[in-house]
This record gives sequence, C-alpha cells and structure tokens, in this order.
Amino acid sequence: MSDHINFYFDIISPYAYIAYKKILKINNVDFKLKPILLGGLHNLAGITAPAFNKYKMKNMQNDCELVSKKNNISFKWNSRFPINSLSIMRGYLCVKDDKKEEYLNSFFEAYWKENQDLSNKDTVKQMLKKLKIDDNDFFNSINKQDIKNKLKELTQEAFDKEVFGAPTFIVNNKIFWGQDRLEYALDEIKNI
Repeated sequence: MSDHINFYFDIISPYAYIAYKKILKINNVDFKLKPILLGGLHNLAGITAPAFNKYKMKNMQNDCELVSKKNNISFKWNSRFPINSLSIMRGYLCVKDDKKEEYLNSFFEAYWKENQDLSNKDTVKQMLKKLKIDDNDFFNSINKQDIKNKLKELTQEAFDKEVFGAPTFIVNNKIFWGQDRLEYALDEIKNI
C-alpha cells in the first residue's frame, strides 16, 4: 500500500497547472512530484496532443478557463501555447531541492497566469534571477547528460506505468488521469 501520491506533470499542460494549484492547498498528503516531457510521452504512446487538433484545442481552452474559475485559480491561456518545455523540465531536475517548489510554482504561473513566453531565453534568465538561481549554472546543468537521461528515464517510467497524459496521479498502482481525478486519488490514499 502506498503512503504517497505520485504526480506526473509537465509545465506545458494547463491541466497540470490547475492540479498543482490544487495540490498546494492539501497539507496532509505526501505528493511525489514526477517531472516528465509530455511531448516525449505522447511520442512513446503514439498520441497526437490535443494542442494539434483545432477542435480539441478550442474546447481545452474553454474548459481550463471554466475549471480554473470554479476552483478560484488565476488562469490565463498562454498565447504561445504550445512551446517546447524540455529546458524547463530539465531545469526542475537541476535546481536544488529547497528551490524546487518555488521554481515550479514560478514557471507554472509565468506560463499559465502571466502569459509569459517561456521559450524566450531572456525571459527564463529574468525568472532565474528572481529565484536567485545562477543562470550560467542552470543552462550548463540542463545540458548535462545525467540530467537529460533522468528526464528520459522519468518519462519512460511514466510510459511503462501506462501513463499517457499529464497530469496523472498514481496511488497503489492505480492510475488517475486528469486534474479532475485528484479527488479520486485522495480517496484511494485515505482508504489505506
């Protein structure tokens, strides 16, 4: 039986942002954050992302705005969606443990609340400066082979567990996909 909930996420997912904001309000459950590269996961699973289907994209945008409003989460659809999140997700693995939460929250909010262009290196540098993270160390670290491998391994781990999207929660080897399944994951861990 699991004593925690695994949370598979990518900054590029608006639903992962919504789920993360919900998680921040939960104090009595241990969440293990599992960064993945959603594009890589989709490639492994042979899935075309909703972002590349105009009908799904329109619905997803409306849905995210509706869900965010219902949950009192500040949200603004990013005009540059989708971007390649590789550097940001590798960055999460690079930053020190005591900076991970602040890093993740800052990048999620910059993209899904402030409509910032996170594909712009200067924007990322400004954010790192505010977080007191050395940008030279950051950009060197995200290109190290061990960090590249770690993100690939976490993405492969997700795929091997039959995760196909983000956010996904896993408790007791049960998969709960989507921000609207967080409550079910919480019920599962509370029944332990």
